[in-house]
Amino acid sequence: MEDFQFDNGEGSFSVSYRKALSHNMPVNHFHSTYEIFYLMSGKRTFFIKDRTMIINEGDVVIISPNILHRTTNTEMPKHERLIVNIHEAHMASVNNSYRDIFQPLFENAYMIIQCPLHDRLAIEALAHSIMQEMQEKKPGFEMFAQTLVLQLLIICCRHAKQNALEPLEPPSPMYERILEVVRYMNNNYMNELPLHLLAEKFYVSPYYLSRFFKEATGFTFVEYLNSVRIKEAKKLLEQTSMKVSLIARKVGFGSVTHFGRVFKSVTGHAPLFYRKDK
Repeated sequence: MEDFQFDNGEGSFSVSYRKALSHNMPVNHFHSTYEIFYLMSGKRTFFIKDRTMIINEGDVVIISPNILHRTTNTEMPKHERLIVNIHEAHMASVNNSYRDIFQPLFENAYMIIQCPLHDRLAIEALAHSIMQEMQEKKPGFEMFAQTLVLQLLIICCRHAKQNALEPLEPPSPMYERILEVVRYMNNNYMNELPLHLLAEKFYVSPYYLSRFFKEATGFTFVEYLNSVRIKEAKKLLEQTSMKVSLIARKVGFGSVTHFGRVFKSVTGHAPLFYRKDK
């Protein structure tokens, strides 16, 4: 099957299939939708929120809205994956008790689903049906594909309810060390956080921190810090009437102009786009 990308233009449903020889991931690393990443073949390193994990063939990763994440290559970069982004509104439209059905989604920032064979075969069949619908584009294909995605989510949530979701171990002690830095940044993004001061705080050289931060997370140090700040700014734009200049300062930017430039590079939109939405 050839690679494809579908987006409904409303930001509420998209499907992407790719068979790749190396790393490729969209610029935007957090969304207002749930993201379902199904690894059909290969192996990937996955950074989510403040953890780095190895994902294997057959694993399903489900990431909640507005959670920073990124995939990077392992020693075997060749892989095949299906990514679906779906808004909570599509779950709500099917059944009023959807929050009970999808309870694990709402209780976790992310889930790594490693199903037994019979569930994995069901997920594989659903994934191929989703891809077929998106390629053939018969009447009603988008709605049909959404019902298939909801079936896939139900299988994953049933599995999560019946089995404890064990956190995957980081690939190495180096990753764990870097992820301590990540957690610190997540809690202190509003303050000045120059690389050299964090390196000093965690007793490593700036060169070590810069090099291994990228390896462990897939982000450069500055890219990650900006992404965390913009994620929080987007939340404030959507949920409050606070002035843009105040939001910029609140999330750690000294200049409104710089804030606006970084905001657009991370989200693809100017800050007021989200205020208008509200």
